[in-house]
Amino acid sequence: MMGVAGIMSRISELNQELGITPPAVAALPSTDGTAFASALAKVTGGAGGGTGGGVTGDDIVSSAKKYLGVKYVFGSTNVSRGLDCSALVQRAYRDLGIDLPRLAAEQAKSGTKVNSMAEARPGDILCFNSPVSHVAIYLGGNKMIAAPKPGDHVKIESVYQTPSQIRRVVGTEAAASAFALSAVRPASLQNSGSLNGVPYADLFVSAGAKYGVSPRLLAAVAKVESGYNPHAVSGVGAQGLMQLMPATAKGLGVHNAFDPQQAIDGGAKLLARNLKEFKSVPLALAAYNAGGGAVHRYGGIPPFAETQAYVPKVQKALAALGG
Repeated sequence: MMGVAGIMSRISELNQELGITPPAVAALPSTDGTAFASALAKVTGGAGGGTGGGVTGDDIVSSAKKYLGVKYVFGSTNVSRGLDCSALVQRAYRDLGIDLPRLAAEQAKSGTKVNSMAEARPGDILCFNSPVSHVAIYLGGNKMIAAPKPGDHVKIESVYQTPSQIRRVVGTEAAASAFALSAVRPASLQNSGSLNGVPYADLFVSAGAKYGVSPRLLAAVAKVESGYNPHAVSGVGAQGLMQLMPATAKGLGVHNAFDPQQAIDGGAKLLARNLKEFKSVPLALAAYNAGGGAVHRYGGIPPFAETQAYVPKVQKALAALGG
């Protein structure tokens, strides 16, 4: 029988053959439920595309170290085959929910500028040459982790020359706003024109502004939950536009879940709470569907078929709205 690691490897191979490129999964440290859930979430895309809120430079370093020993293969983003320098950097960040561009020259424009090595911190991106053609992740102590060149592998080495640029993606207010706040800013700080023609658009805008949640995200949740039907009732008793369970609605101060204004207000309050707690849009959505306790219990998107399907559905609806 094929083990968990074998299953994950085979899924990765099939993704490559089909031209699908979600994050491949590194060797699993164990076969317990938490590891499997986390791996499955990465393969299905459920943990990607999130925000950088709450992620530290040390988290980035730990993420990158998972790939020590992976061979260098130019142009590859598949761990089972190998990684090049920018793929390593991209994966280390993506595994923590932060999307970076694919190419080194583009990564050299991410985040905020660090003026010198004296100011560099663990997790910063070190960029080399002009134009930039090589990147690495700074570890501190004049050490970095990199995928150096063909015939070599991901390893820790000394910073052998002064970087042409240093970029900080996490650990500063400006860097955090570039990732975390883009998903949760109220409509007054975003273009809400993509909600033109969406039912109850004005309610999504006002609730988003009230709770600091993207109106597009609220609209995407409503689209997936009820198809904008304020009278919808699920098989388990969830009610209204935002499909709130009666007990949940009561706790949110919603007296009538079939009233669109109350429903959207309650849904916005719940999403704002989840975003504050998990600092990740995919995890906040998973908590909306399966409950925050399940997200904590599994250390990520729970391995429930409904939740695994729900998160990418909302992300797709959000993308269709320009979010």
